[in-house]
Amino acid sequence: YQQCEGGYAVIMLVAGVGVVAFRDPSGIRPLVLGKNGESYMVASESAALSALGYSLVRDVKPGEAVIISENGELSHKQCYKKAAHTPCLFEFVYFSRPDSTIDEISVHKSRLSMGDFLGEKILNQYKNIEVDVVIPFPDTSRTSAMQVAYKLGVKYREGFMKNRYIGRTFIMPGQDVRKKSVAQKLNPMEIEFKNKNVLLVDDSIVSGHTSKRIIEMVRNNGAKKVS
Repeated sequence: YQQCEGGYAVIMLVAGVGVVAFRDPSGIRPLVLGKNGESYMVASESAALSALGYSLVRDVKPGEAVIISENGELSHKQCYKKAAHTPCLFEFVYFSRPDSTIDEISVHKSRLSMGDFLGEKILNQYKNIEVDVVIPFPDTSRTSAMQVAYKLGVKYREGFMKNRYIGRTFIMPGQDVRKKSVAQKLNPMEIEFKNKNVLLVDDSIVSGHTSKRIIEMVRNNGAKKVS
């Protein structure tokens, strides 16, 4: 805690001690504690607990360390006294599974709320936009996109088939590599775009390079307008 700055959540085995877990002082990365009978478990998100039959006890606090001893006893200590809770928004938007709960907030519900907010904003500030269909950029933006479509009273459709074997394009080195990877990662379904006013919902625009390529693909598949 004295030497490291930034976001981290660490779980480690220490010989002669047990499981030691601690979270950064700002709570940027999530960390949760679960229990099943007399057994404890620590994981990055609650979905891992429920998958193995554990119940969520609580979130590890920012700047807190938890120790599960070799004989199964639980102890904890607040190591960083001036901890501030400033979690990473991307955990709720993109990184975490929707069936997880982070800092007592449902990831799924947070994405629904984001869709409601975006839908209301479009209705209030962009009234002249013509929308025939709302299409998400898979996968994590689906939840928000469904709420946007509901708010606008238009169709929600899946317009892209995703290649599961291509990683995150926005972190790839070089624009040429990113463009090639986007083309390999997504295959648009022309029937969902042709002669339609399309509203795309993307939850993870970082540099905008990927977005330009996606819009180009949509237009090449016959969309009248892309928003």
